[in-house]
Amino acid sequence: MLTLRNPGDVSRICDPCIRTLVALRFEQLGTIEDGQFIVVEAGDTVEGLEKQCGCPILYEPFDGVPYGHPDFTPSFDILEDHVHAYEMLFVTTDAFGVTLFIPKTEGIDACLLAMCAQYAVRAEELVAP
Repeated sequence: MLTLRNPGDVSRICDPCIRTLVALRFEQLGTIEDGQFIVVEAGDTVEGLEKQCGCPILYEPFDGVPYGHPDFTPSFDILEDHVHAYEMLFVTTDAFGVTLFIPKTEGIDACLLAMCAQYAVRAEELVAP
């Protein structure tokens, strides 16, 4: 996984579509001092992502209900479906947030992609790939 906090980090992103989307978010927000952007990479585990971002992704934080259970409710604040990736935002406090960029590519955790496909809303594409 790539953790990004300033626009100079964008060049580390291999996927040109995700690089464009993250660059746009930095343009909109500037340097991120009270949060982070995380680009998920092939082979990353959900447990590792949860540890890095400090947010539950595939289970509910209060009662531990896992994704796939009929009573599961996701804990993200926004989940958008872009053409090449999902963008998942957690607002953890008034001054801190975490955004995950999850590519729709081979090697990304299948359960994570399934949850995203089920709950994401279609994003308005603001940038061309």
